[in-house]
Amino acid sequence: MKIKTPISHQHEPPQHDETSALKYLKASRIIWPMVIGISVVIWIISRQLDLDAIRGFDLNIYTFFWISMAMMMYVLRHLFYSWRLRIITDYAFSWLKAIQLIVIWEFSTAVSPTSVGGAGVAIYLLSKEKLSGAKTISVVLYSMVIDTIFFVSALIFLALTIGPIMVRPGMLSFSDIDGYGVTFLTVLFFMVTYGSIFFYGLFINPRAIKRILIILSRIRFLGRFRKSLRTTAYDVMTTSAEIKKKPFKFHISAFLCTMGAWTVRFLAINCLIMAFVPEVHRTLADQATIFARGMAMHTIEAFSPTPGAAGVIELLFGGFFSDYIPMGMAVIIVVLWRLMGYYSYLFAGVMVIPVWLKQISKQKKEHE
Repeated sequence: MKIKTPISHQHEPPQHDETSALKYLKASRIIWPMVIGISVVIWIISRQLDLDAIRGFDLNIYTFFWISMAMMMYVLRHLFYSWRLRIITDYAFSWLKAIQLIVIWEFSTAVSPTSVGGAGVAIYLLSKEKLSGAKTISVVLYSMVIDTIFFVSALIFLALTIGPIMVRPGMLSFSDIDGYGVTFLTVLFFMVTYGSIFFYGLFINPRAIKRILIILSRIRFLGRFRKSLRTTAYDVMTTSAEIKKKPFKFHISAFLCTMGAWTVRFLAINCLIMAFVPEVHRTLADQATIFARGMAMHTIEAFSPTPGAAGVIELLFGGFFSDYIPMGMAVIIVVLWRLMGYYSYLFAGVMVIPVWLKQISKQKKEHE
């Protein structure tokens, strides 16, 4: 016996809040991440920096080579995401435009708490670039889902092949689990649940997910999430209708770009450790463990309340790689890593966003 949905089809889909999105595109948004990040780094330096180790470090061509390789990883990451944006918008954007939009998207993510992300800003961005409402929502939600699918799949694969030592040094079995391990497994469970629900909703039964979300939005103690739940319910329906039209090649191409972007992001850590700790073991097992630790660290800080996990990653980094990096050297590596992959987007965003807003304003005037 079928249960009829109580949702009236006369309801209009909720609108995304442009005002809320715009507040994340202000240059002033970089202040708090900078203050938090610098404060934590200064605190770490005061407690952990080993000046003797730094004086004894031999800065040579080997060091510069691996630093350059780490920088190249982030260039590739940006290109992978730009390529993916072109693919999932059916090549609506040129390479230059895609690169510009990814800078702004990453900026909004960098100034938002990691638990919030930059989805709202991304919807605003694409809607101003002449994409239809359905296409805009589909691009953003589909991107979020394939990011989650790859990240969860990679984490599970690495956990099965490398084991619990990927969570922290010395964790040889899950019986040694501590606060890091509990947090890792909790977040991983949430990601698996979230990814499974949205995969089912987008590719198998979007109407069922819509009903569940609408019912949840009517529960009294979830009232503060009512608008978000209703918006997501309609977004799932819209995105599902869009992506079911796509050929298999579309999904493979988008997924490969996603895999490339995530992979080079964490390989940058491998490169920096090789640059500053040349005696580190170069076996495939060690490099895989370093890579997996980067993913595990990202998992643990996934729900950081600070913008872009500023301060949180700086605190976690030394402990995660303590068996590969001397504590006095860890602060230098994490600062370089964050400069490449986080602060670079803060500074780039401050330069790119005013240009983009001016372009949008000019286009608006031309069509009036």
